Amino acid sequence: MYLKKSIWKIVSIVLLLTQTPVYAQVKHTFSFGDTAFLLDGKPFQIISGEMHYPRVPREAWRSRMKMAKAMGLNTIGTYVFWNLHEPEKGKFDFTGNNDVAEFVNIAKQEGLWVVLRPSPYVCAEWEFGGYPYWLQNEKGLIVRSKETQYLAEYKKYILEVGKQLAPLQINHGGNVLMVQIENEYGSYASDKEYLKINEAMFKQAGFDGLLYTCDPASDVSKGHLPGMLPAVNGLDNPAKVKKIVDDNHDGKGPYFIAEWYPAWFDWWGTSHHTVPAAKYSGRLDSVLAAGLSINMYMFHGGTTRAFMNGANFKDATPYEPQVSSYDYDAPLDEAGNATAKFMSFRNVIEKHLAPGVKLPAVPAQKPAIKTADIQLNEVAGLLNNLPTPQLNSRPLTFEDLNQNYGFVLYRTTLTGGKSGFLKLKELRDFAIVMINGKTIGTVDRRLKQDSIKIDLPEGMVTLDILVENMGRVNFGKYLLQNRKGITQKVLFDQTEVLNWKMYSLPFANTTAFKYSKTVQTNTSPVIRRGSFQVNNPGDTYLDMRKWGKGMIWVNGHNLGKYWSIGPQQTVYLPVEWLKKGKNEITVLELLKPQSANVSGIEKPILDQIQ
Repeated sequence: MYLKKSIWKIVSIVLLLTQTPVYAQVKHTFSFGDTAFLLDGKPFQIISGEMHYPRVPREAWRSRMKMAKAMGLNTIGTYVFWNLHEPEKGKFDFTGNNDVAEFVNIAKQEGLWVVLRPSPYVCAEWEFGGYPYWLQNEKGLIVRSKETQYLAEYKKYILEVGKQLAPLQINHGGNVLMVQIENEYGSYASDKEYLKINEAMFKQAGFDGLLYTCDPASDVSKGHLPGMLPAVNGLDNPAKVKKIVDDNHDGKGPYFIAEWYPAWFDWWGTSHHTVPAAKYSGRLDSVLAAGLSINMYMFHGGTTRAFMNGANFKDATPYEPQVSSYDYDAPLDEAGNATAKFMSFRNVIEKHLAPGVKLPAVPAQKPAIKTADIQLNEVAGLLNNLPTPQLNSRPLTFEDLNQNYGFVLYRTTLTGGKSGFLKLKELRDFAIVMINGKTIGTVDRRLKQDSIKIDLPEGMVTLDILVENMGRVNFGKYLLQNRKGITQKVLFDQTEVLNWKMYSLPFANTTAFKYSKTVQTNTSPVIRRGSFQVNNPGDTYLDMRKWGKGMIWVNGHNLGKYWSIGPQQTVYLPVEWLKKGKNEITVLELLKPQSANVSGIEKPILDQIQ
């Protein structure tokens, strides 16, 4: 009996080992050769796709990685987002959808390597380029600099990241091939001492494997740290890539295109960006044929949910807040389905596989569903659900209020019986102006607006200004000017308005509002709530074309923003967050408070401008 038990124990161990991916059992080596990366001493070509863990439901990470394998990728690239992992100073979060270590581990289980980009600045069309809002409350702190407070906070953060991810490097038995220092720093500055400080912090955090930098072609010399591999962004001419790397790396490779853009992102009020696969398939073919490694940005964009979208702003262009859909016209669409671009790129990659190697079959398209018309008959008027205010003579910013995202309602009283222009100096970013509880107009930073003409009725008048943070700038010099709300002062008829109440409305959840089913004539923003039944859950797209502007929650998940100006007209609801049976939906509507019904459709609408 003892012998039989021993034999079965040995058999069980053997079966367990044979079911584990082989490369997960072996400690590999990864190094730089003169022309190529070397995996266990043999040339290795990174064929990578960018995919960000917070833009994909955790429940779907594995299925998206299976799609990556099916397209022919051997590596996943991802940023690490400081504002997710330290949302408030000293409070770290690596749980749930923020569990980046689990994201990396799932990649390993699926036979994928990882290129890690903790920066800590990420750009990525992400709120404040990944920086937490509270850094702006540290007086004198300057991001992306040698300023001592910034370096102190950065160090605390990167040490926490190291605890999560440094053990997952390839030289420790994991699947992280290499780690990126900073991010397109040459487009911002050229301080090599600052880059050396970054390198030292990363090593102190335990990132003791291969490190590299990445910059657009024209900025590599400024953003590259001598001795470190310089990767190139946005260029796919093999000869030009090789020359740039050679010029900055002692005349040798390996050669890595760290960001290759087969499409682009969208922002509110402009056309949806698409690029035909045919325009890029030949370029991908030439890069792979030349032996260069590549990371396509994006392979799968997903969705920038809640308040995490960023914005672009330059002196020559207006403020451009990005939409919630991060579909990006990527090979894998927002819901994780293969596109024509996916199939085209798969065909190219397949040409360059070793003899006898076959790609996995492409998983079938995920089923999508329509829903019946959903009635949202429970209503909570925003002005009837205000928290305790803070008082101040002049308006306080979001940061003054220790508020990260969402909205702030500014309230004061004015003596009526007059007309004039209401001026909001340095509004950040979108304001709904109400008089005695009724919306009378909006002010939009995108349109370079800062004023609106108002007519005050007789008597004492309540003036409410609801200000939305539409996303902190994520690229360029205006990273340093990212405070939100009414950031200076308010003038009416050229006289400063004083004595304000500030109501913080971060919309971290929607559970505290008092709803009513009474029919109301709403003339200001509302929160609407309803429920709907689903028999067979599947992906769906909530059609918001009859609504104005706002946000949607389903079963407690903040799905992101909608705005009738487009181009995004639907909001993606992933199957992973639907339930069989009853589902709860909540909508914050800012501009059309009478809207009360919505339905799910089977296809997204990402290309309609109104």
